[in-house]
Amino acid sequence: MKKRNKLLLLTLSLMLLVPLVAGCSGESKQNEQERVLRIGVLYGGGDEQYIRQQYTDIFEYTNGGISIDIVPAVDTSGYRYADPAERDKNPDPVGEMQKLMTGANPVDVVILDTDAFQEIVRDGNLKQLDPLIQKDNFDTSDIIPSVLDTIKTMGDGNIYGLAPTFSSNALFYNKTLFKEAGVEPPHDNMTWDEVFDLARRVANGEGKDRTFGFGFNRYPGDNAFWSVSDYVKPLQMRLFDDKAERMTINTPQWEHVYGTLAKLSQDHVLPGQNDDMESSGEYSPLNHDLFLSGRVAMMLGYYGYTSELLDASKHAGNIKGLNMPEWDVVTVPHHPEAPGISSGMSFNTITAINTEAQNPDDAWKFIQFINSEDWAKIRSRSSHEMVSRKSYITPKEGLNFNIQSFYAMKPSPNNAVEINLRRQANNLYTVESAGYELFDKVIKGKMTTAEMLKEWETKGNALLLAIKKNPNGPIGKDDDIMKGVYGD
Repeated sequence: MKKRNKLLLLTLSLMLLVPLVAGCSGESKQNEQERVLRIGVLYGGGDEQYIRQQYTDIFEYTNGGISIDIVPAVDTSGYRYADPAERDKNPDPVGEMQKLMTGANPVDVVILDTDAFQEIVRDGNLKQLDPLIQKDNFDTSDIIPSVLDTIKTMGDGNIYGLAPTFSSNALFYNKTLFKEAGVEPPHDNMTWDEVFDLARRVANGEGKDRTFGFGFNRYPGDNAFWSVSDYVKPLQMRLFDDKAERMTINTPQWEHVYGTLAKLSQDHVLPGQNDDMESSGEYSPLNHDLFLSGRVAMMLGYYGYTSELLDASKHAGNIKGLNMPEWDVVTVPHHPEAPGISSGMSFNTITAINTEAQNPDDAWKFIQFINSEDWAKIRSRSSHEMVSRKSYITPKEGLNFNIQSFYAMKPSPNNAVEINLRRQANNLYTVESAGYELFDKVIKGKMTTAEMLKEWETKGNALLLAIKKNPNGPIGKDDDIMKGVYGD
């Protein structure tokens, strides 16, 4: 009888214990599910579909204990409801991101572009990744050297972020036009002067039948003025000084730059405003693409343009007047003073860990995943950008072109001082705009390049003084700033 009572008590005890154990197990699983990884992005709001599809959905699926929270530094969803005066304030995304990183509920991971990353690294708000890479033997040997070297350069030799993809351009050229002209096509590692010389030799025809030698992009009616900043970026040339108080434009070096481009425009080697393409009024992709239409022999284009050319070739029978060009690419030209350096590479998705991260372990797990070989293999088939792991960079759908030219050059470093100045004073764009009308007069032969730079210096100095008083406020044609651009 005593044995039966003891057995009964033991059974009852076990019955009471099982729910407690199950409860503890359920609570443990619930706690795992409640681990939240907060990811800060520069812009967002409302629809997070893109960022989740591109970066977080797969990670979340394969890591069931982690929930992703996307936090935009600048929430654009409320812009249409905001007061017009508030809408014009143009919040600073870098400053807002720094608030997200240092506030009461800081984000764990940040996804930054080149400019934002460079500034936040300098402020010391990102966790150094070198020790984590070494500890976990995370393989970086397959990452393109120019990508990793650029990341290290921005971090004074250390790694504070990893970029799963990058954007880069190359020099596209029309093989057929070069054959018809009897001119040797371009090759890798050419200088700008060599490319401009080729452009002169291959350009021919008149009026609507004109074939231009070179274009900074594929769009008709574009003035070379707006491409100058990219052209001179490897030379670290500046429009104004480090305090944005005095223009630095009136120099022999700038005169050579604008003189060269003005002469190429005057000789119709470069397309310009007066070289618009003839259009029947009907829509055609040829009306907006000098390269696809065979009107330009060489042009700078980003990697994503290869997909557009592939699509055009697939649907060539439906595009009236298309004579599909036979094409290839070589590296972007460089300046002899900056050999092997191009302005065409940039990063829109540098992933990094906040020094104040509440969940640093999962943050590092996320960064490893997004920069892994597995992720690169998947993303390489669907991205308009290039993945950073070279083993997975291959031409799409059997295309055969010199794909290495997109990442063979070293990117030009950004000028951190100027980036910061433009962040603090949005109206600085007017200084550049003031030079546009002057350059157009040079092309039309109404003034010399030297006269242009002298007048631009005077007008720019006045603008800089006005911008000091009104760096970010709304401006109109009645304001001093816009009078400097458009005249009284």
